[in-house]
Formats: sequence, structure tokens, C-alpha cells
Amino acid sequence: MQLMSSPDFVQAQMGKIHDENIEPVTQLCLKLQESVPGSRVPLIDPVHDLDETRIISLQISPGPGTSSGFLSLQNDDPTAIRLSEVYASAGLDHKYGMPWNVHPWDLPEEQSTALTPKQIKTGVKPFKQFLELTYRVSAIVAHGTQAVNLINDFKKVGGDLILRERGIKVYPVRSTGGRSFIGSEANQQKWFDEMVAAYTDAMGRAGLRRNDS
Repeated sequence: MQLMSSPDFVQAQMGKIHDENIEPVTQLCLKLQESVPGSRVPLIDPVHDLDETRIISLQISPGPGTSSGFLSLQNDDPTAIRLSEVYASAGLDHKYGMPWNVHPWDLPEEQSTALTPKQIKTGVKPFKQFLELTYRVSAIVAHGTQAVNLINDFKKVGGDLILRERGIKVYPVRSTGGRSFIGSEANQQKWFDEMVAAYTDAMGRAGLRRNDS
């Protein structure tokens, strides 16, 4: 069972959202939420650590598991579960990675997970702000075409220079969403292994050792 399935665990994590390791990101999420009246922006699980983060896991938009109130690898939905399994297979300690969404706000109920070009462009400024906070990041794993599109839009407005100056490498991989993993068992394993390989290479660039604890 994923930890965010437990109300007690959710409550405990809510008590940590203003801890030093995550406070600036919490404030960014709250600011983004306030900028769109009536919207909701899930907070980042405080298991992640702003000062230690080396790898960004860039995904598309908040999924059903974010009903916990958090963007977390411990949410009870296929996307979070698969990403958690990728971290475990790569031996990546959660404090060295941090998730972010192309579109940080919840999508309208009638909309599928596919984002419009406008929604992707709207996500560029929040992504830049997030990237400024995660000052030790050396890699971005872009999960899915829409995550890659955000990076491309970001590059067009000065992001290319930022990525080059900071030596940040972008790894385009498959989305962890359920629809993206429709295929034969062999293909699913291939896609999963490609994700693990990306994170493993990103860890090497950051000088991170494998953690199997």
C-alpha cells in the first residue's frame, strides 16, 4: 500500500510543508494556486529536499492520486507507483529527486490528461521559478511528449542559456501514465528499463551513489 493512502501519513506530511527543506517550493505552489482563483495546486511531498535535489522528474499534470493534497511518489495511482518503482530500480533516494508538473494546476474535470499548447506555455514561467529554487539540479527527466514540449518552449524564452550555463541535461523518456504503458509485456519492460537507465545516468552525472536501503 502506498503511504499516501493513510490519512495519518498525509496529516504527518502536512505538518512538514513549512520545514526548511521544502518551504520555498510550498510557497511557490501556494502562490500559483492563488494566481488562479478556484484552482488547486498539489504541494510537493516534504520527503523531497530542496537543498539536495539533483534530478527533476517532470510529468504532465496532477493525477487522481493528488487527492492526497500532494504531488508524491507515495500517491495511490499508477503514475506515482510506476515512478516510485523507477526510483527504487535506479537506487535513487527520494531526497535527491523532486517531481514537478508541466501544468501544476488541477485540470478541469472534463479534460483528459492531454494538455493544450496554451496550457503547456502557461507552465513555462512556473517551471522557471521551480528551476531557480532547485539550484543544485543537474538533470531533468522529461516524462512524455508534453514534458518535452515544455522544455522546448522554455528554451525559446531563454531557457536554453539557463540549461547550458548550469550544465543541466534533459532526458526525454516515456510518461509513467497508464495509457503510455499500453503494450506488450516486453515493450512495457523496455520502456521501464529506458526510464531506469535515464535516472541511472543522471545520478552518475550528479555523483550520486546507488541507495538500496
